[in-house]
Amino acid sequence: MADVDGRETQVLYKFKSKAGADVIMLAAHGDQALQALGRGPAPQGIFQASDLPALIAHGEAAIAEEQQAQDRAAEQAQAEGRKPPPKPEVSLRQRLWPLLELMRAAQGADTDVVWGV
Repeated sequence: MADVDGRETQVLYKFKSKAGADVIMLAAHGDQALQALGRGPAPQGIFQASDLPALIAHGEAAIAEEQQAQDRAAEQAQAEGRKPPPKPEVSLRQRLWPLLELMRAAQGADTDVVWGV
């Protein structure tokens, strides 16, 4: 997407809920977060209050899976006498934490989380 000067602009996700502060992510990070929660990237959407427990569990499982994959790669590299692969600059745990906290607050307040509306 280009702005009026012809420069590229970043698309943002803004996750909102009555239960807490907005969580803003760049498009690529928002897409990754939605995929980790078992959803496809979408310019707008809703996490209904009734779905939040399952979505939170899905996100936590994705975080654990990423950590296990990193641990396995490091163990394999060590067993083969290689240097372990670099860890990502920002882990999925770090990326998802603010959104998961908003989702937990929304769950406690029995309200939805929306974006793009």
